[in-house]
Amino acid sequence: MTRSVEILRFIEQLKWVDLVDFLVVWAIIYALLKLVRRTRAVQMAIGLLGVGLLYQAAVIFGLDTLQFVMRNTLLYFGFAILVIFAPEIRSALMRVGSNVRRPWRFGRARPAQEALDDIVLAAMTLSSRRIGALIVLERNVGLQNYVETGVELGAALSYDLLVTIFDPHTPLHDGAAIIRNYHVTAASCFLPLTLNPRLSKELGTRHRAAIGITEDTDAVAVVVSEESGVISFVESGEISRYLNSSRLRELIRGALEPSRRFIDIARPLRRGSRAKAAGADGPRERVTEEYIK
Repeated sequence: MTRSVEILRFIEQLKWVDLVDFLVVWAIIYALLKLVRRTRAVQMAIGLLGVGLLYQAAVIFGLDTLQFVMRNTLLYFGFAILVIFAPEIRSALMRVGSNVRRPWRFGRARPAQEALDDIVLAAMTLSSRRIGALIVLERNVGLQNYVETGVELGAALSYDLLVTIFDPHTPLHDGAAIIRNYHVTAASCFLPLTLNPRLSKELGTRHRAAIGITEDTDAVAVVVSEESGVISFVESGEISRYLNSSRLRELIRGALEPSRRFIDIARPLRRGSRAKAAGADGPRERVTEEYIK
């Protein structure tokens, strides 16, 4: 009975400010957990937790030497965390900044349907000819650093241009083409490779570069395999393979939809519905889980 009275008194003392405070903290923790999900940060955080538990064990059992060593080591843990989690922190800040910015609309220069048709038709043509390709579509986070690694073009997006760029007999075919606001901004660009050690050996350098750029930024990528002609779509480090033209168009349109920036919290639900809808067209693999040998 006394317990119930204490609980009631505690509830009576709560104010609406306390509720707002709790919701804000919950939202921040949820966003952080969502950012580090399926990344190296999870394993690193577990390792740091293990170090903390070891220190507590040293205190409990009176291991003075171990306490001395770890106490002096913990003073530098703040700097170590900044160094270890630097890629995750950079990615998180870029995503937060991209959500604050004015939404970038993939459709200001020309009709969206025409641009989608050019990309999809080019991917299908390259696939039928067994020509490898990597097309990166910029969204909120700028890709200027990667543009500068290639040859800047600034040309209007077209089917003929994309097919010509990836022709093996041209000097620009080896690398990625970056598309910004319906313009092929650059070609033959170098992208960061994913550091995920558990990927299938079937995924080559193009696929690993596509996964890497989508892990570091919010860009999306279309990949055509040179060996098999399989068309893949990569978003947020997740890859969908064995796509046909209609499925590829659907994924690109969904990724470039401006409203997605304001409802990222519902993205897992939308991905689930996409996976169900893709049953007839091809499997969707989470490269960190299912698509592992």
